[in-house]
Amino acid sequence: MNNCLFCKIINNEIPSEKVYSDEEIIAFKDINPQAPVHILVIPKKHIDGADVLEKEDAALAGRLLLTAARIAEQFHLSNGYRIVTNIGEHGGQTVRHLHFHLIGGEKLIDSF
Repeated sequence: MNNCLFCKIINNEIPSEKVYSDEEIIAFKDINPQAPVHILVIPKKHIDGADVLEKEDAALAGRLLLTAARIAEQFHLSNGYRIVTNIGEHGGQTVRHLHFHLIGGEKLIDSF
């Protein structure tokens, strides 16, 4: 995806404050944090969003969530945190590349 912001971050065309990277996943601090800890956890494989995950993506989707939980431990979020993914324009997805927001570091108010 030539114009995908997250693909450009994955390819080091745009700088980011990375907190995790392996062969399939990258995680970096959100540039517009909504809490003291706000990290985006994304697959290096371009997938538009959770709404288009395929059966063959199941293991990767699981690894994304496990990675988010490990990063939460790394950032000492033992009092709790939120993992969120937005889907589509009406769901608030501003970058059409699957990503999970790991949000915590303070008591989160219910916004639903």
